[in-house]
Amino acid sequence: MDLAFIPSPSTGVVHLGPIPLRGYAFCIIIGVFVGVWLGNKRWIQRGGRSGTVADIAVWAVPFGLVGGRLYHVITTYEPYFGKGGHPLNAFKVWEGGLGIWGAVALGAVGAWIGCRRRGIPLPAYMDALAPGLALGQAIGRWGNWFNQELYGRATDLPWALKISDDPSVGRIGGTYHPTFLYESLWCIGVALLVIWADKRFKLGHGRAFALYVASYCAGRAWIEYMRVDEAHHILGLRLNVWTALIGLVLSVLYIVISAKKVPGREEVVEPAAQDAVTDGAATADGKDADASADTDAEAAKSAGDERPKKAGSPKAAGSGKESVGEKESVANGAAKLTKDAGSGSRSGGSRSGEES
Repeated sequence: MDLAFIPSPSTGVVHLGPIPLRGYAFCIIIGVFVGVWLGNKRWIQRGGRSGTVADIAVWAVPFGLVGGRLYHVITTYEPYFGKGGHPLNAFKVWEGGLGIWGAVALGAVGAWIGCRRRGIPLPAYMDALAPGLALGQAIGRWGNWFNQELYGRATDLPWALKISDDPSVGRIGGTYHPTFLYESLWCIGVALLVIWADKRFKLGHGRAFALYVASYCAGRAWIEYMRVDEAHHILGLRLNVWTALIGLVLSVLYIVISAKKVPGREEVVEPAAQDAVTDGAATADGKDADASADTDAEAAKSAGDERPKKAGSPKAAGSGKESVGEKESVANGAAKLTKDAGSGSRSGGSRSGEES
């Protein structure tokens, strides 16, 4: 008897009138928004403009959806093009079936187009987006829970996933390993690892993205090995296990080789943002220079207004002339008094003799 388990939704779709609201689609959409939000924050921290990540995502997301669906249809073609298959069902993305490998590969092509149009290096963009991709995958994996798909082997663990019986799709009811949950938690760990390593080692030139690929592939290999859904096998291993192992090896090689060839991190990730900063600084300097010149001109004008009043104004000059005239009048008066005094002395002397 199962004492504890994770229940599955009774249905993966809710109808709002004639409009179907599918849990799988909601998880994908929310995952995309969260990934772009985190990527935008990291892009700004690297010196880029706000909104650039979303602008490029307009190219990357549709390419990624097409790539994810193509990978699923090509590697699991029997339900669509096999005996008794329905080719038109290949377009029913909302029913599940997106291969992360194809989504990342073709999504990178869309990102390259967007980056090329903006003059941005693709490796720098992918480095900024890497943790957001992992976090978006963590959210998107809950879409498998709504569809009751991609679970693991049977188990009676307390966190086992309860799957309902559905003979129409060949689903046998029971409790199974919740591989969707394992992968979701692993992706959260990958996002935290990339953020920490990027801060600690200043990863650049695509190495943060390569670390995301390597760490995700390491987890996907053992999680994929637990799944029991139909898949093609090569040498006894599921196709996706081989894909994960190849991705792990290639990404590790890229980290090692690129670290030797182009060490460090890009100084400029978005030239337009750098030009805007430079132009803003130049404009601010020009305004400061103009303000300084105006201040000097006003000071010179004030000084010029004060100088005439002190030395060269007509009034001051007139006052100078009047002062000189007064001095000449005093001198002439003194000379006249001296002359008169001399005459008086001579006159006085004759009078004194007469009176004695």
